[in-house]
Amino acid sequence: MTEPEHPRAIRSFVTRAGRITEAQVRALEVLWPKYGVEFAPAALDFDALFGRRASRTVEIGFGNGENLATVAANHPERDYVGIEVHRPGVGRLLLALEELGLSNVRVICEDAVEVLARQIPQQSLDEVVILFPDPWPKKRHHKRRLVQSAFVELAADRLRVGGVLRMATDWQPYADEMLATLGASAKLRNLAADGAFIPRPAERVPTRFEKRGERLGHEVWDLAFSRI
Repeated sequence: MTEPEHPRAIRSFVTRAGRITEAQVRALEVLWPKYGVEFAPAALDFDALFGRRASRTVEIGFGNGENLATVAANHPERDYVGIEVHRPGVGRLLLALEELGLSNVRVICEDAVEVLARQIPQQSLDEVVILFPDPWPKKRHHKRRLVQSAFVELAADRLRVGGVLRMATDWQPYADEMLATLGASAKLRNLAADGAFIPRPAERVPTRFEKRGERLGHEVWDLAFSRI
């Protein structure tokens, strides 16, 4: 069956140049061939990409890669793909991967919706992780939020049965919207005992966004939904 097209007229991010260090620039030049995967509208062969068969996790919008690098180092038996559009964060993660000597991580620098729609095979993932996506708090910008019904269905289709979609946010209105959107999918089941939010996973590494939110007194809401 031919999959439907996934137009991407409205993006959930704004590409900013940001400050990139000389070390990050060198990492993008020297380490990208080792860890990077170029975007192409063709399904990846994960077994060929990693040279083995293993459980696979995709982290979308990994920022500076703190969580991704740490979790991958703690779980060498699993394979990880990080998706991020901002080059300084990509460069920083590449440096961390090289320093830790990790071979179970690959990186894609492209819009996550395009990658999921065109590059990630259906039912190929055991986990999709999205930590602190931009909440776009102004009402006129809500259309830019990543977690909307079309995206949730796309992510669910990439999970194997039993695979888990994990999210976290420190913006309560967005948390409530995430809960409602994920709960409306017939392909997903909430893993929270009370049908709402789960306790903070112990292995999740606090990102700089989470630490900043904690300093501001923000609460964090975690969600976990299983593919059925």
